[in-house]
Amino acid sequence: MSSDIVGYRLRFVDVWQNNADYFKSLQLLAGLSRLFSENDVPYLDYRLVENMFCRFYDAVNDARSCIAYDARLGHLGIGIKTFILKNDASVEKIAEFNKLRPELVGLKGFDLAVKLGEFRNSRMEFADNAYAVSLSKYHIVGRCNGFLRIFNTEYERVDIDNIHNVRTLQSGGISFEDGRNEYRFNISKSVLLKHFYTPRCYKDIPIRIIENPLDYLMSLMPDVGVGGFLSQELPRMPAVRSEYVILPLYSSRGRQKEIPVKSGLNQWNAGGRARDCNEVYIPIPIGIRRKYPDFFPDRDTLFILELPNGDHLQAKVCQDDGKALMSNPNSALGEWLLRKVLKKKAGELVTMSDLLRIGIDSVIVTKKPDKNKDGLAVYGISFFDTPESYDDFVRK
Repeated sequence: MSSDIVGYRLRFVDVWQNNADYFKSLQLLAGLSRLFSENDVPYLDYRLVENMFCRFYDAVNDARSCIAYDARLGHLGIGIKTFILKNDASVEKIAEFNKLRPELVGLKGFDLAVKLGEFRNSRMEFADNAYAVSLSKYHIVGRCNGFLRIFNTEYERVDIDNIHNVRTLQSGGISFEDGRNEYRFNISKSVLLKHFYTPRCYKDIPIRIIENPLDYLMSLMPDVGVGGFLSQELPRMPAVRSEYVILPLYSSRGRQKEIPVKSGLNQWNAGGRARDCNEVYIPIPIGIRRKYPDFFPDRDTLFILELPNGDHLQAKVCQDDGKALMSNPNSALGEWLLRKVLKKKAGELVTMSDLLRIGIDSVIVTKKPDKNKDGLAVYGISFFDTPESYDDFVRK
């Protein structure tokens, strides 16, 4: 094991146990549970926990852009889970395969378990390649009656060669083991779940739920009182939309999503001239060009594209009407995307099935506020994993 991986592991194990500000933030937020629930088990929104973890551990927040990890500390990928913990155990969702249902039809028992393992492992492999992750862990915030139990546990791929004890459930799904973890598949929701058990090393944080949290929050408002506060003339803030656009990796013409065999991610296969085997481009649909005409620099103007793994490429908008995002040289983006991320061989077409298998079909491109040392604009690119699709985005 390399020294940097050991360093990240030690940093993660040591820091999470000693970060008082992180624990205080969770204690404070959980104390406001009565705003949302009458349950004696403290309530915590999972997005809040992700944001607090990234803030107090100075971690990269990948919750919206990575299909496998919610945060990163260097080359350490972290899955952050928040759930009710009963008897030191819980069964929780770790992956959803709705778009892959057709490949699961007719599979049962052991064959179904193997296919689920392949799906799960493909997504982890994709995320590891795209985000330069070489070690992974789960960070768990267990919600218990009167306290939070916080611990880290292993984040592992399914050991397909060791799948055993496959059982068919009354619901039609299955459960299985691989010698390291126990899994369950909910066939109606197409969801893979995993058993989480509390390890010997954990930290308990006592929670006092405030019975009247609204009164407490109101006491923090100005002395003018509620009516006076609401009637005050507040400064009007301009509506600000985050500086990002969503671009599809597929052809957006018609209802059938597909990756053309001679353009887009398969541009290397186009005719007309000799092409590099890594030549690709990401489509910039007309809907994006019309709605956000000033988002990208002018055609053929160089800018910096920051990849999820931290590498930088030169890029530019190309082709008629600025319909393509390409790297400079035009092989650099494909060398990363085709070879390192999708693991496609030279001359092998990218298909929609390839994208569905790893759970992505779009990228999110974010405009950074500062230019680089050479005065070039900087844009970040990452894969998109939220309920919002490209179609939803372009209709806003």
